[in-house]
Amino acid sequence: MGATRTIQIYNRQRRVKFDLAWMRQFAVLALKECEGEGIAPGSPLEGIEEIEVTIVSDRVIAEVHKKFMGIDGPTDVITFDHGEIVMSAETAECQGREFGQRVEEELGLYVVHGILHLNGYDDLDVAAAKRMKEKQAQILRRALRARGTAA
Repeated sequence: MGATRTIQIYNRQRRVKFDLAWMRQFAVLALKECEGEGIAPGSPLEGIEEIEVTIVSDRVIAEVHKKFMGIDGPTDVITFDHGEIVMSAETAECQGREFGQRVEEELGLYVVHGILHLNGYDDLDVAAAKRMKEKQAQILRRALRARGTAA
């Protein structure tokens, strides 16, 4: 694929306040870092020109979770192979508090996680989840460093 891949961030919720401009800049850096790891042949990312990230409420992500995965309740992030990533701001705020980080950094983690899913990573078994978690931590650190935010 010769075209440059882009990533767009949309905030479709009102409860959680965060720096959308920061998120947009971070997402571009995260995508660049993920691409720098190499695009897996046959992965959905290989054929995607634009990734669309939509940040929603717990209520909305719970609806998406139920409709597309058959699972009740909210979750942090859902990735679709066509390049759409849906993330919960409320879950990010709660998890961020639990792990001592800003909501932007937690949402940034979800962006990296979603891009890695598009690049063929999965977290369906223990070994795959461990590999994905390690890769996502490396990419998150590099993207935060590039963004000028301490990891």
